[in-house]
Amino acid sequence: METSYSNKAYRWNRENYSSKRRFVDIWSFVLTLMFKLWRYNKSWSYPGGVTEAKQAARRKAQAVWIRNTLLDLGPTFIKVGQLFSTRADIFPGEYVEELAKLQDKVPAFGYEQVEKTIEQELGKKIPELFHSFEPIPLAAASLGQVHKAVLHSGESVVVKVQRPGLKKLFEIDLQILKGIARYFQSHPKWGRGRDWIGIYEECCRILWEEIDYLNEGRNADTFRRNFRGYDWVKVPKVYWRYASPRVLTLEYLPGIKISQYEALEAAGLDRKVLARQGAQAYLMQLLNSGFFHADPHPGNIAVSADGALIFYDFGMMGQIKSNIREGLMQTLFGIAQKDGDRVVQSLIDLGAIAPVDDMGPVRRSVQYMLDNFMDKPFENQSVAAISDDLYEIAYNQPFRFPATFTFVMRAFSTLEGVGKGLDPEFNFMEVAQPYAMQLMTNMNGSDSNSFLNELSRQAVQVSTTAFGLPRRLEDTLEKLERGDMRLRVRSIESERLLRRQGNIQLGISYALIISGFTLSATILLVNHYVWLALLAGLIAAAVSVTLIRLLLRLDRYDRMY
Repeated sequence: METSYSNKAYRWNRENYSSKRRFVDIWSFVLTLMFKLWRYNKSWSYPGGVTEAKQAARRKAQAVWIRNTLLDLGPTFIKVGQLFSTRADIFPGEYVEELAKLQDKVPAFGYEQVEKTIEQELGKKIPELFHSFEPIPLAAASLGQVHKAVLHSGESVVVKVQRPGLKKLFEIDLQILKGIARYFQSHPKWGRGRDWIGIYEECCRILWEEIDYLNEGRNADTFRRNFRGYDWVKVPKVYWRYASPRVLTLEYLPGIKISQYEALEAAGLDRKVLARQGAQAYLMQLLNSGFFHADPHPGNIAVSADGALIFYDFGMMGQIKSNIREGLMQTLFGIAQKDGDRVVQSLIDLGAIAPVDDMGPVRRSVQYMLDNFMDKPFENQSVAAISDDLYEIAYNQPFRFPATFTFVMRAFSTLEGVGKGLDPEFNFMEVAQPYAMQLMTNMNGSDSNSFLNELSRQAVQVSTTAFGLPRRLEDTLEKLERGDMRLRVRSIESERLLRRQGNIQLGISYALIISGFTLSATILLVNHYVWLALLAGLIAAAVSVTLIRLLLRLDRYDRMY
């Protein structure tokens, strides 16, 4: 990824940066993006003619431009871009791929501002709170930066300090984004089938949660409690006496970044064991508590000297409720049985698909994926390949993957990539298989393969369908009464005859035009208007070519049917 910034980058952090200038910067980006999207569909904008390869290259270039511009626009748009990287139902794959690369590394702010923020938030100066405090940060991001310190009790800690003026910047940006969301919602093309206001509200909620460091501290405590029985997972302790909405003090747990493979080997750590433990830790988060780290990129996971995994940064966490887990299991069962109807219904229940009048295309897309992409055994599947297939199907369809679902899929793909870097033979699905089988066994009983359990399962399924039948009939009748249900009947033979009849009428029109222009050319030629006669003759010849092509097409249709 490019780490350089343009001349206008980082100017959002100036003390005197006005809301009017911010308005101009943001809307300039939106209008330029709209122009690029409009030009994308214009064949004349491609030198030498439009091709699929040229369109793909342009999409890639546009995606890189969007990512770099969001970096220039600062924290709000970096975070919004990261959230949009989960919305494969709205954006093409190239955009999603580039937005997922957004890393919020920006230049650090000065130590004077750090001192001022800590004194405002904690009510004391740095020397009163800490025995020592390093003025140079360990890391800087768009929302804040981290400094190493030592408490008067002798404990080593890290102090996370929020960037000055961040709340004011969010308020300005979100107000402008609200107007943009309203514009897109009412747009005749981009507003159709999209809940831009709902997306805006979801972004607001996640952004405000992430800049509340007290919320991050609570998340860290919850995450730490969930792994208290496992010595191979470490989570930094929160020092609540030194915490506020803009300052968070955590235990200092140094480690080797999990993507620094050579350093891990030099420390004598087993890379294969680390790859499996990383996948196991995430599966335990999902299946045991449902509380999981929503951003497990390599920068947020390290390894201690004794081989334990260390998790950092708990600002963005996900929660899977029990009913959602049951719905996901219904989806899993449908996939295992290659039952497209069951998968579609479970996705509707989960809110992943918006029901429309004609669900046929969606059902066919899902069934096609089940028939063509699920032929390999479970343990040989690739998470990245499955998620790519899902996102490809979802784009421009009535799919709406919830943020939780896409966070999980992206985390799985990230962990699979990290695992393969640690161990080229690593297979995430192979690690996940025992957990999936355990979950399926828990839902179906201790012996899910027995004949009696299978028979009882089928009986329950039939009885559920039978009991639900009256309600379904009643719903169908109500829809018929309201006029919400449309009945479409297709007759291929009738359609063929009507199409043939229309082409014959068009051929008759062409013949009349040819006759008229031929007669006119003859009269003009007799009266010595040679050039006018030539023009009429050329028109008659051009229409004759069109008529011949129409007759050939009619002949081809006759042979086909």
